[in-house]
Amino acid sequence: MTVPGPHEFRPERPAAPVLDPLAGIRAPDDPATDVYLTGTVFLDIIFTGLDSAPVRGTESWARGMGSSPGGIANMATALSRLGLRTSLAAAFGDDMYGEYCWEALSRGEGIDLGLSRTVLGWHSPVTVSMAYEGERTMVSHGHEAPPEEPPGCPPPARACVALLEPGRQQEWIARAARAGSRVFADVGWDESGRWDPADLDGLEHCEAFLPNAEEAMRYTRTDCPRAAARALAEKVPLAVVTMGERGAYAVDGRTGESAEVPAIDVEALDPTGAGDVFVAGFVTGTLAAWPLADRLAFAGLTAALSVQEFGGSLSAPGWVEVAAWWQHVRSFDDQSAATLRRYAFLDDLLPAAPRPWPLRRAVPTLGFRRR
Repeated sequence: MTVPGPHEFRPERPAAPVLDPLAGIRAPDDPATDVYLTGTVFLDIIFTGLDSAPVRGTESWARGMGSSPGGIANMATALSRLGLRTSLAAAFGDDMYGEYCWEALSRGEGIDLGLSRTVLGWHSPVTVSMAYEGERTMVSHGHEAPPEEPPGCPPPARACVALLEPGRQQEWIARAARAGSRVFADVGWDESGRWDPADLDGLEHCEAFLPNAEEAMRYTRTDCPRAAARALAEKVPLAVVTMGERGAYAVDGRTGESAEVPAIDVEALDPTGAGDVFVAGFVTGTLAAWPLADRLAFAGLTAALSVQEFGGSLSAPGWVEVAAWWQHVRSFDDQSAATLRRYAFLDDLLPAAPRPWPLRRAVPTLGFRRR
């Protein structure tokens, strides 16, 4: 049995975003939703301040911890913090964790959960993440939520984000595309090791595909991320391949245009959710009709800002963080002159940064109530 959501948490009207990136192109007959997405919400518990990986048979103490909604909530949070009207369809557990995640996303982030549901008797999936030496190790537990009857249909939206899964047909993607939504697709790691290009058949309904370099090369049987992007651009109008510390490369198969942007030099503390944040930044720039290179640069910037903090949705930057970073790099010499030129387009977008850099979003743990 499912119910719409936790009755004790009635979402408040969210505060207006610091910046609406689509303000100049909104029209009265536009859909109420900018971006629709669906997936699994986890409760993430992140241990920080570990000097090394845990050793079998010993007890390790972390100097810090944080908790937040994770999984698909990472991307939903990143989209909402960038000012996009975000609708998330997900199952929430009938437990304290589920109530916490619902409240954090609806009240805390202003995400529309009208298409989400609480599953009675189902517990929330949980991931424990241990961050050390710029990497992380994760342990997860959960059970698949009972299927919704009847299957939900995506609402009218400017865009949808879909996670392609090998061997699984997702009919809602085609329905969303036929209804006029621009579909942005990501893909997970193929645990089977097949990397069958046929598993990407859903790309025919998508406008953009954003895999990482290893995924792109395995699916295209190439040994170069740029060659992989060019091969994928034959299947989807826009192929974007992320290359970690080497930046990102994109090819527009419709125009032949390509763009490459190097990564920003930052101290990475925890890469959890960085890929989700990259997609959110790229979707934002695409819906705002920015040039391809600017979209790629902005996506890389938001991902770089996220890895400087711990956690997934905890670290997703909003416009305040972007503005604070831009103010900082123009005042100090920790970025190159080329970086300053590459991000000069931010001058016409950003509000004045009201707080100094760096900023912190993480909270110590769940369970505290507002007084």
